[in-house]
Amino acid sequence: MSSERAVAINAVLKASQLCQQVFRHLIDGETITKSDRTPVTVADLGAQAVVNEILHNSFPDDVIIGEEDSKILRGEDGKQLREKVLSLANTVLDTPLDDEKLLEAIDRGSHPGGTQGRMWTLDPIDGTEGFIRGDQFAVCLALIIDGHVQLGVMGCPNFPVDHKTPEGEKGCLFVAVKGQGSFQRKFTSAEETQIRMTDISSPSDASFCESVVASHSSHEDSAKIAALLGVTKPAIRMDSQCKYCSVARGDADIYLRLTRGDYLENIWDHASGSLLIQEAGGIVSDIYSKPLDFSLGRKLDNNKGVIVAHPKIHSQVIDAVQKVSLNK
Repeated sequence: MSSERAVAINAVLKASQLCQQVFRHLIDGETITKSDRTPVTVADLGAQAVVNEILHNSFPDDVIIGEEDSKILRGEDGKQLREKVLSLANTVLDTPLDDEKLLEAIDRGSHPGGTQGRMWTLDPIDGTEGFIRGDQFAVCLALIIDGHVQLGVMGCPNFPVDHKTPEGEKGCLFVAVKGQGSFQRKFTSAEETQIRMTDISSPSDASFCESVVASHSSHEDSAKIAALLGVTKPAIRMDSQCKYCSVARGDADIYLRLTRGDYLENIWDHASGSLLIQEAGGIVSDIYSKPLDFSLGRKLDNNKGVIVAHPKIHSQVIDAVQKVSLNK
């Protein structure tokens, strides 16, 4: 995985750089409103174009499962937006794209997924609301081989290098390869540090990490589960797969994503984060304690919710989750 690891790191760093440029020039200074998501669209599509192009140049036979497509950029109606995306993508790519190559790069992410072969999955901006606020978001890339995640890389431009000094240096890259451990490095240095989850034996000593906005995950249920487990520490709330990063390096101990109704998770929202946790010593499952199944296409069709915890307390967390979630 050394070649794949290096290419993925390069792609994620360049996409993160693009996203930072978009924020500085198109969002900072309150230039974005709720009705104008153009900067988000530019960053999403630009980041996907950059990552997909870099992957294709190195591994032309690999398929990609990405969140975005190029429909909004096509034709005369999409010309203005297309020019913005193209300009930004070309600021970070070594070989510039033209219009057609840009659209082609973005649409390489249209693969349906499946059980066999090599496939990359990408979320160019995970945590849109965090991105807009200047809080946490992540560029998330994973390599899946025969349905199993083998490599995960996450770029977190606003993530503190040390959670104890949240106003200090920001910009972290997280990398995990199956069987090789989980690592963190700064955006500004290639030096990597191995990370591990906190070795915790009692849920009452734990802290939760959960989403800022309860769009698909219930804060009310999380509070009930915390009470059952005796958790008294305040929850850490942040957007995106940065939650996986926070738990993997020991900032928090439990991550709950308790989905509502028949909502199905996208594989790009959990592939890289789940491997990071596993390689940092944790367990990732759904609410029924089943492993996440990335072999069924673009969705986690066989799973409901996501539970992350240390092996010593995972079963207790599952019991509490089921008491709350299954007894409604």
